[in-house]
Amino acid sequence: MRFYATGDQIVGLDPVLRRLPTPLVIDHLARLPPDQGVSHPACALVRRPLDGGRTWLKLLGAYLDTASGPPAYGDATAVANSFAAAAPKRMVWGSDWPHRGETHMRDDARLLDLLAERVPDEAKSRVRVDNPADLYGFS
Repeated sequence: MRFYATGDQIVGLDPVLRRLPTPLVIDHLARLPPDQGVSHPACALVRRPLDGGRTWLKLLGAYLDTASGPPAYGDATAVANSFAAAAPKRMVWGSDWPHRGETHMRDDARLLDLLAERVPDEAKSRVRVDNPADLYGFS
């Protein structure tokens, strides 16, 4: 199941999410508010199923919840770094391309560069290749 929600919605739905019998993919860095980032209650709630091995988190959408903005998206990078350091085997990357309905086109090359800043060198291949293969059942 793919789950697209804000951090506040994750907090409200936590009892339901814990009971889901299926693997769960949380999109867009869990949409944590930029003024709270990793201190938002949803961060710990997302970490629990990541640590449990049945949940994945997509390292994408830094531009959705940021106060610092491009090109570095520093506040979103701090959130991504936290999740990637805690559970590198549960992270997958995406670009959100083609960015439908947006008036300002995102720089996908820069978004890919951010991955290099967020994920330790030893985990880069895992996030781009091995983890998606595990998640989606690629052989």
